[in-house]
Amino acid sequence: MLHAAAWILLFSLPFLLRRSDGNDKPGPAKEEVSALYAAINYVLGNLIWIGFFYLNAYLIVPRFIYRNKYWQYIISITVCFIVILFLQAVVFINFRQPFHFSLPNHILFNLFIFLFFLASSIAFRLISDKSKADRIAKEKENENLKTELGLLRSQASPHFMFNVLNNMVALARKQSDQLEPSLIKLSSLMRYMIYEADEEKVALEKETEYLQSYIDLQKQRFGKNVSFNVSLNEVDNHYEIEPMLLIPFVENAIKHGTGFFENAQIDIELKAKNNILQFMVRNRYNDATEEIKDKTSGIGLTNVKRRLNLLYDKNHTLLINKNGDWFTVSLQLNLR
Repeated sequence: MLHAAAWILLFSLPFLLRRSDGNDKPGPAKEEVSALYAAINYVLGNLIWIGFFYLNAYLIVPRFIYRNKYWQYIISITVCFIVILFLQAVVFINFRQPFHFSLPNHILFNLFIFLFFLASSIAFRLISDKSKADRIAKEKENENLKTELGLLRSQASPHFMFNVLNNMVALARKQSDQLEPSLIKLSSLMRYMIYEADEEKVALEKETEYLQSYIDLQKQRFGKNVSFNVSLNEVDNHYEIEPMLLIPFVENAIKHGTGFFENAQIDIELKAKNNILQFMVRNRYNDATEEIKDKTSGIGLTNVKRRLNLLYDKNHTLLINKNGDWFTVSLQLNLR
């Protein structure tokens, strides 16, 4: 329908732009017949040009230009021009009354129209193919991004589960009374991972609860050996975030901030206000132990950096800083 509307508009321009002198009066029957023949001549002539437009766009260009057969294309176009001259001459002679056919004028008149439709046809085909290729590339990119995000998210869950199961083993060996409530918390965490983590977005409140439960399990695991300073301010329900996005920062802090030195401390702070999420995780670290732990990190911050770039692009700021014996990660997200 769009093509039909474009052709009607194009071939209606001579009538739309024609100036009226106010002397258009009904003529005799003979003049009415001549006008009818002229209209038929005009319609048939335009149909010839439309046919050439689509013939060149959908058959000749793909067959020759796209295959770098330029001489064959020139020959084909020349043949088309000769055929069009013949058809236009037949239409003109049969439906143009009275007619005064002149071959040189006929060739010159149709040459400019032929060049116009030739250029328009080539441009139409090239633009349409470029648009189609861009659309396909965009669809492939979106599919690749979805696949990559799914893989990145699936990597986060096993890593988290390994850590939590290790916590359970430690509590079982200690025969701790905290084992049962810890298993209940683990059950709620698994429920979140199974039923919520597959969603594109989750309520920030649920993500915060998930984070708090994980921190509680880690507190039980380390007891007084690690000092946790946690501030997860209450957030409004209308904020949403990518699930399992914040936990790798805490995992990384626990992994690199515990086990090999005294006075281990981890600070975690989350704020959400005016559509801006600010998340900070800070831990003590020791350069002497970094190389050993990096060899077994597997996922860590590389994963979450990639996810942030894919999901939030320019709507996030991630700062990683080592100052003295403190390692600090600060994340700011635009939640709109």
